Amino acid sequence: MTTQILSGATGVLVLADGTVLSGIGVGATGSAVGEVVFNTAMSGYQEILTDPSYMSQILAFTFPHIGNVGVNLEDVEQIGEAPERAARGVILRDVPTEPANWRATGSLDGWMASRGVIGLAGVDTRALTQLIREKGAPHAVIAHDPEGRFDLEALTAQARDWKGLVGLDLAKDASTTQAFEWTEGAWEWPTGYAKPEAGDKSVVVVDYGVKRNILRALASTGVKITVVPASTTAEDILARNPDGVVLSNGPGDPAATGEYAVPEIKKLLDSGKPLMGICLGHQMLAIALGAKTLKMEQGHHGANHPVKDLTTGKVEIVSMNHEFSVDGASLPEAVVETHVSLFDGTNCGIAMKDRPVFSVQHHPEASSGPTDSLYLFKRFVDSMRA
Repeated sequence: MTTQILSGATGVLVLADGTVLSGIGVGATGSAVGEVVFNTAMSGYQEILTDPSYMSQILAFTFPHIGNVGVNLEDVEQIGEAPERAARGVILRDVPTEPANWRATGSLDGWMASRGVIGLAGVDTRALTQLIREKGAPHAVIAHDPEGRFDLEALTAQARDWKGLVGLDLAKDASTTQAFEWTEGAWEWPTGYAKPEAGDKSVVVVDYGVKRNILRALASTGVKITVVPASTTAEDILARNPDGVVLSNGPGDPAATGEYAVPEIKKLLDSGKPLMGICLGHQMLAIALGAKTLKMEQGHHGANHPVKDLTTGKVEIVSMNHEFSVDGASLPEAVVETHVSLFDGTNCGIAMKDRPVFSVQHHPEASSGPTDSLYLFKRFVDSMRA
């Protein structure tokens, strides 16, 4: 294996099949391995890049101009700051420009460098998106070297040897390690994040990789929130005597995380407490109810996905980020399908017929994205008051 100097290139994306995309390296130097996916959102890149659901993934933005509003301290979604608990690499059409926004406290390039996130710009992201659509999300290594020195053979082998997301439990790493209270509400102009008064209802959120804005949206309904680690037992959750439990979003294979989470979810179901699942929480709730999950070819990633609420007939534009989905055909008799994707008909929501239990595949807090699905948090709180 020999190091090559690529003329004019300081960054590469090397796929497991040997395909090499070269361009301009941005952000941190070094290399990272992961699954390459594309995101169709036109805004909110900082929220997207700090979503724990992107752990072990390299993210390609289909929108060409990423970075022009810079970054700030408020738009980070992950609870911890560890960069390995979010996207490992970023692929861009254009090199990020200097920030031009009143909220900016730094540039995207500098922020990525400080977090250890590797970027590649100057790539034909349309061609890469088409490749993913036709062949599925590839395993790859993204690398940045200012001198343009790359061992392409070694990078190809690293991408080829990576095992992928199937069978991978990432929630244990994305989760908090100890319980804590959450009191911050949604962002309001011009004062910033609100401090809503907590009412008489309390909720335990099981953190599989929860986003800050999911907690903020829930807090804005006026409930007391306690966040607990992914490995918390049902007994410990119920000992807190919550009025309801939320199973959060998160990264990885729901079947793998479900090895320890599903038995506890079944106990929570038996308790009769209202339950709400989001994304990974939705998938594991479905497994606990007897359904199956599947690995998707390219997943759903973006802030412009149309989903139909079958309970109301309403079509919503939602924010999505998932590589696995619930097999709608495997739902048991006691469960009804409540939401479906209008892109491909995949399941996006379920509810039990005889208990206050429901879940959705999309992120109803919509950060980033439209707020069409915020009503789901009120629906959950209403189920606790019923």
